[in-house]
Amino acid sequence: MTMPEMSRLLPVGIDIGSVTTKAVVLEGGDIRSSCVVMSSDTAEQSAREAVEKALSQTGIPFDGNLYTVATGAGGKSVSFARQNKAITTCLARASNLLLPSVRMLIDMGAESLTVIKMNNRGKLTDWGNHDKCASGTGMFLQQMAGLMQMPIEEMAILSFQAKSPADVSSTCAVFAESEVISHIHRMPPTPKEDIVAGIYLAMVHRILTLCKRLGIEPDVAVSGGVALNSGLVSILEEEAGIKTLQPANPHIMAALGAAVYAAEMIEKEQTV
Repeated sequence: MTMPEMSRLLPVGIDIGSVTTKAVVLEGGDIRSSCVVMSSDTAEQSAREAVEKALSQTGIPFDGNLYTVATGAGGKSVSFARQNKAITTCLARASNLLLPSVRMLIDMGAESLTVIKMNNRGKLTDWGNHDKCASGTGMFLQQMAGLMQMPIEEMAILSFQAKSPADVSSTCAVFAESEVISHIHRMPPTPKEDIVAGIYLAMVHRILTLCKRLGIEPDVAVSGGVALNSGLVSILEEEAGIKTLQPANPHIMAALGAAVYAAEMIEKEQTV
């Protein structure tokens, strides 16, 4: 590929998750457009839909000169992606771009919890994840919302009214579900706000166990869809004794990082 052809390439990042797929288009180091769609039956279909919707905001066709990098659970299955990168690497790239002072990022996704550490250049120095149990993830939170028979947004607001968080297991999602049901049906029932705070506290204990294993180092940021839950983040900050930073769109961080890596590869190939 010649240098003029390379100069017209547009960096695109895709994060294919089991629940949602995110796409980010970069231009000049800034986010030109982004999109979040529900994941389809195949990673290829999900990625194509997300990229097409993101590009529709720019007027650039899907078959244009794109340098696409994929990440996430389905990242290796995207045929039109030039590269597939680990989600930890992508999160570090995005964090360094938006929040350069951050040394630890807590990414709370639908089905996984990932914590990364990075240096002042955004290079990954350590990481850990937890995906063996739903506890501490968005799916766990969705499950608990179903038991509480209220939207997740309402739970977040209610948690700020709690006086004594209920005891909820932080070691197993199944045990936690049983305990929440017990709190709901006991006589008199445990106040809803205390149950919600207990659920959040259980999630936070799981999150902090992973953070402490790596060694908490400020600044600390939160990302992923669960980071939008103000009630949970508030309890996380209180338990950890820190103030967290949060990007404007925490759910697209991995896709953004993939796009940043794509931009780096374009620049690298231009200099060859």
